Amino acid sequence: MKSTILDKTKLVNSVFSKVYKRYDLMNDIMSFGIHRVWKEKFIDWMSPNLNSKLVDVASGTGDIAKLFSQRNDNTSEITCVEPNAKMFEEGKTNLKKFKNIKWIKSHAEKLPLKDNTYDFYTISYGIRNVTDINKTLSEAFRVLKPGGRFMCLEFSKIDNEILNFFYKYYSKGIPIIGGYVVGSSKPYEYLVNSIDQFYNQNQLMALIKKNGFCNIEYRNLSNGLSAIHSGWKV
Repeated sequence: MKSTILDKTKLVNSVFSKVYKRYDLMNDIMSFGIHRVWKEKFIDWMSPNLNSKLVDVASGTGDIAKLFSQRNDNTSEITCVEPNAKMFEEGKTNLKKFKNIKWIKSHAEKLPLKDNTYDFYTISYGIRNVTDINKTLSEAFRVLKPGGRFMCLEFSKIDNEILNFFYKYYSKGIPIIGGYVVGSSKPYEYLVNSIDQFYNQNQLMALIKKNGFCNIEYRNLSNGLSAIHSGWKV
Protein backbone atom coordinates (compact mmCIF):
# COMPACT_ATOMS: atom_id res chain seq x y z
CA MET A 1 0.00 0.00 0.00
CA LYS A 2 2.78 2.43 0.94
CA SER A 3 4.56 1.62 -2.31
CA THR A 4 1.38 2.37 -4.30
CA ILE A 5 0.92 5.73 -2.53
CA LEU A 6 4.56 6.65 -3.12
CA ASP A 7 4.28 5.67 -6.79
CA LYS A 8 1.21 7.90 -7.29
CA THR A 9 2.86 10.80 -5.43
CA LYS A 10 5.91 10.57 -7.71
CA LEU A 11 3.76 10.21 -10.83
CA VAL A 12 1.54 13.21 -10.06
CA ASN A 13 4.57 15.32 -9.13
CA SER A 14 6.25 14.38 -12.40
CA VAL A 15 3.11 15.22 -14.38
CA PHE A 16 2.78 18.74 -12.98
CA SER A 17 6.51 19.41 -13.21
CA LYS A 18 6.17 18.89 -16.96
CA VAL A 19 3.01 20.89 -17.63
CA TYR A 20 3.22 23.85 -15.23
CA LYS A 21 4.35 26.45 -17.81
CA ARG A 22 1.50 25.73 -20.22
CA TYR A 23 -1.06 24.38 -17.77
CA ASP A 24 -3.66 27.11 -18.33
CA LEU A 25 -3.12 27.10 -22.10
CA MET A 26 -3.72 23.35 -22.28
CA ASN A 27 -6.85 23.70 -20.15
CA ASP A 28 -8.17 26.30 -22.58
CA ILE A 29 -7.39 24.09 -25.57
CA MET A 30 -8.78 20.86 -24.09
CA SER A 31 -12.03 22.40 -22.82
CA PHE A 32 -12.41 25.04 -25.57
CA GLY A 33 -12.29 27.58 -22.74
CA ILE A 34 -15.32 26.14 -20.94
CA HIS A 35 -13.29 25.44 -17.77
CA ARG A 36 -13.32 29.20 -17.12
CA VAL A 37 -17.14 29.21 -17.17
CA TRP A 38 -17.20 26.20 -14.81
CA LYS A 39 -14.94 28.00 -12.36
CA GLU A 40 -17.15 31.09 -12.42
CA LYS A 41 -20.15 28.87 -11.65
CA PHE A 42 -18.14 27.31 -8.82
CA ILE A 43 -17.62 30.74 -7.24
CA ASP A 44 -21.24 31.69 -7.95
CA TRP A 45 -22.52 28.73 -5.94
CA MET A 46 -20.15 29.53 -3.07
CA SER A 47 -21.42 33.13 -2.98
CA PRO A 48 -18.76 34.17 -0.44
CA ASN A 49 -19.29 37.09 1.92
CA LEU A 50 -16.78 39.90 2.32
CA ASN A 51 -13.87 38.98 4.61
CA SER A 52 -14.53 35.23 4.25
CA LYS A 53 -11.45 33.11 4.94
CA LEU A 54 -10.55 30.61 2.24
CA VAL A 55 -8.09 27.75 2.02
CA ASP A 56 -7.65 26.66 -1.60
CA VAL A 57 -5.92 23.28 -1.87
CA ALA A 58 -4.06 22.04 -4.96
CA SER A 59 -4.09 25.67 -6.07
CA GLY A 60 -2.04 25.19 -9.22
CA THR A 61 -1.76 28.51 -11.03
CA GLY A 62 -4.08 30.18 -8.50
CA ASP A 63 -7.16 30.78 -10.65
CA ILE A 64 -9.74 29.86 -7.98
CA ALA A 65 -8.03 31.98 -5.32
CA LYS A 66 -7.91 34.90 -7.75
CA LEU A 67 -11.61 34.62 -8.63
CA PHE A 68 -12.58 34.30 -4.96
CA SER A 69 -10.49 37.33 -4.01
CA GLN A 70 -11.87 39.49 -6.82
CA ARG A 71 -15.44 38.47 -5.94
CA ASN A 72 -14.78 39.75 -2.39
CA ASP A 73 -13.08 43.01 -3.41
CA ASN A 74 -9.79 41.50 -2.21
CA THR A 75 -10.97 41.66 1.42
CA SER A 76 -10.59 37.93 2.07
CA GLU A 77 -7.70 36.20 3.79
CA ILE A 78 -6.73 33.39 1.42
CA THR A 79 -4.29 30.52 1.88
CA CYS A 80 -3.19 28.66 -1.26
CA VAL A 81 -1.80 25.17 -0.77
CA GLU A 82 0.15 23.48 -3.58
CA PRO A 83 2.43 20.40 -3.31
CA ASN A 84 4.35 20.64 -6.59
CA ALA A 85 7.38 22.95 -6.38
CA LYS A 86 7.16 24.28 -9.94
CA MET A 87 3.40 24.82 -9.86
CA PHE A 88 3.83 26.47 -6.45
CA GLU A 89 6.28 29.03 -7.86
CA GLU A 90 4.14 29.58 -10.96
CA GLY A 91 1.00 30.25 -8.91
CA LYS A 92 2.82 32.44 -6.42
CA THR A 93 4.25 34.52 -9.26
CA ASN A 94 0.85 34.81 -10.96
CA LEU A 95 -0.77 36.19 -7.80
CA LYS A 96 2.12 38.22 -6.41
CA LYS A 97 0.05 41.44 -6.59
CA PHE A 98 -2.56 40.01 -4.21
CA LYS A 99 -1.35 40.93 -0.74
CA ASN A 100 -4.24 39.05 0.89
CA ILE A 101 -3.08 35.69 -0.53
CA LYS A 102 -0.33 33.57 1.04
CA TRP A 103 1.14 30.34 -0.27
CA ILE A 104 2.07 27.13 1.53
CA LYS A 105 3.83 24.16 -0.09
CA SER A 106 2.10 21.09 1.29
CA HIS A 107 0.14 17.97 0.42
CA ALA A 108 -3.62 17.89 0.94
CA GLU A 109 -3.43 14.88 3.27
CA LYS A 110 -1.58 16.76 6.02
CA LEU A 111 -2.13 20.51 6.10
CA PRO A 112 0.10 22.66 8.35
CA LEU A 113 -2.94 24.68 9.41
CA LYS A 114 -4.88 25.14 12.64
CA ASP A 115 -8.23 23.51 13.39
CA ASN A 116 -11.48 25.43 12.84
CA THR A 117 -9.90 28.28 10.87
CA TYR A 118 -11.57 28.73 7.47
CA ASP A 119 -15.03 29.61 6.18
CA PHE A 120 -14.41 27.82 2.87
CA TYR A 121 -12.22 24.96 1.69
CA THR A 122 -11.92 24.63 -2.09
CA ILE A 123 -10.21 22.05 -4.26
CA SER A 124 -10.51 22.42 -8.03
CA TYR A 125 -9.39 19.57 -10.30
CA GLY A 126 -7.10 18.39 -7.53
CA ILE A 127 -8.94 15.79 -5.48
CA ARG A 128 -8.50 13.27 -8.29
CA ASN A 129 -4.73 13.54 -7.86
CA VAL A 130 -4.40 13.05 -4.08
CA THR A 131 -2.92 9.82 -2.77
CA ASP A 132 -5.47 9.36 0.03
CA ILE A 133 -8.88 10.91 -0.55
CA ASN A 134 -10.17 10.07 2.94
CA LYS A 135 -7.24 11.80 4.64
CA THR A 136 -7.74 14.76 2.32
CA LEU A 137 -11.43 15.06 3.20
CA SER A 138 -10.69 14.57 6.90
CA GLU A 139 -8.18 17.44 6.77
CA ALA A 140 -10.72 19.60 4.98
CA PHE A 141 -13.20 18.96 7.79
CA ARG A 142 -10.57 19.69 10.45
CA VAL A 143 -9.46 23.10 9.16
CA LEU A 144 -12.96 24.41 8.47
CA LYS A 145 -14.83 26.38 11.10
CA PRO A 146 -18.15 24.99 12.35
CA GLY A 147 -20.54 26.27 9.70
CA GLY A 148 -17.75 26.16 7.13
CA ARG A 149 -18.24 24.84 3.63
CA PHE A 150 -16.32 22.29 1.57
CA MET A 151 -16.44 22.87 -2.19
CA CYS A 152 -14.96 20.59 -4.83
CA LEU A 153 -14.85 21.04 -8.61
CA GLU A 154 -13.78 17.95 -10.51
CA PHE A 155 -14.21 16.00 -13.72
CA SER A 156 -17.05 13.53 -13.30
CA LYS A 157 -19.30 11.08 -15.17
CA ILE A 158 -21.33 12.30 -18.15
CA ASP A 159 -25.06 11.56 -17.94
CA ASN A 160 -25.74 11.83 -21.67
CA GLU A 161 -24.92 8.79 -23.83
CA ILE A 162 -24.32 10.72 -27.04
CA LEU A 163 -22.10 13.31 -25.36
CA ASN A 164 -20.25 10.54 -23.53
CA PHE A 165 -19.58 8.74 -26.83
CA PHE A 166 -18.05 11.88 -28.37
CA TYR A 167 -16.06 12.63 -25.21
CA LYS A 168 -14.54 9.13 -25.22
CA TYR A 169 -13.55 9.60 -28.84
CA TYR A 170 -12.18 13.10 -28.25
CA SER A 171 -10.24 12.09 -25.12
CA LYS A 172 -8.11 9.70 -27.17
CA GLY A 173 -6.65 12.75 -28.91
CA ILE A 174 -5.85 14.72 -25.74
CA PRO A 175 -2.39 13.12 -25.24
CA ILE A 176 -1.54 13.92 -28.87
CA ILE A 177 -2.50 17.57 -28.33
CA GLY A 178 -0.44 17.58 -25.12
CA GLY A 179 2.55 16.27 -27.07
CA TYR A 180 2.43 19.30 -29.36
CA VAL A 181 1.64 21.97 -26.77
CA VAL A 182 3.61 20.77 -23.73
CA GLY A 183 6.18 18.58 -25.44
CA SER A 184 5.06 15.36 -23.77
CA SER A 185 1.97 13.19 -24.16
CA LYS A 186 2.47 11.22 -20.92
CA PRO A 187 0.96 13.81 -18.53
CA TYR A 188 -2.23 13.79 -20.58
CA GLU A 189 -2.34 10.00 -20.79
CA TYR A 190 -2.39 10.18 -16.99
CA LEU A 191 -5.10 12.87 -17.10
CA VAL A 192 -7.44 10.82 -19.30
CA ASN A 193 -6.90 7.65 -17.26
CA SER A 194 -7.36 9.40 -13.92
CA ILE A 195 -10.69 10.90 -15.04
CA ASP A 196 -11.88 7.52 -16.28
CA GLN A 197 -10.96 5.80 -13.00
CA PHE A 198 -12.31 8.49 -10.63
CA TYR A 199 -15.50 8.22 -8.59
CA ASN A 200 -18.89 9.11 -9.98
CA GLN A 201 -20.99 11.90 -8.45
CA ASN A 202 -22.82 9.73 -5.92
CA GLN A 203 -19.69 7.83 -4.86
CA LEU A 204 -17.91 11.10 -4.14
CA MET A 205 -20.93 12.31 -2.15
CA ALA A 206 -20.71 9.17 -0.02
CA LEU A 207 -17.01 9.76 0.71
CA ILE A 208 -17.68 13.38 1.70
CA LYS A 209 -20.42 12.20 4.07
CA LYS A 210 -18.18 9.48 5.50
CA ASN A 211 -15.68 12.18 6.54
CA GLY A 212 -18.13 14.17 8.63
CA PHE A 213 -19.84 16.59 6.27
CA CYS A 214 -23.59 17.04 6.01
CA ASN A 215 -26.13 18.68 3.67
CA ILE A 216 -24.09 17.32 0.78
CA GLU A 217 -25.19 17.96 -2.77
CA TYR A 218 -23.75 18.26 -6.24
CA ARG A 219 -24.43 20.12 -9.45
CA ASN A 220 -23.46 18.80 -12.87
CA LEU A 221 -21.75 21.07 -15.37
CA SER A 222 -22.03 20.31 -19.09
CA ASN A 223 -24.06 17.13 -18.46
CA GLY A 224 -21.62 15.87 -15.85
CA LEU A 225 -18.38 16.42 -17.73
CA SER A 226 -17.50 18.26 -14.52
CA ALA A 227 -19.38 18.45 -11.24
CA ILE A 228 -19.37 20.69 -8.18
CA HIS A 229 -19.78 19.01 -4.79
CA SER A 230 -20.73 20.95 -1.68
CA GLY A 231 -20.76 19.89 1.98
CA TRP A 232 -21.04 21.64 5.35
CA LYS A 233 -19.30 21.26 8.69
CA VAL A 234 -21.78 21.69 11.55
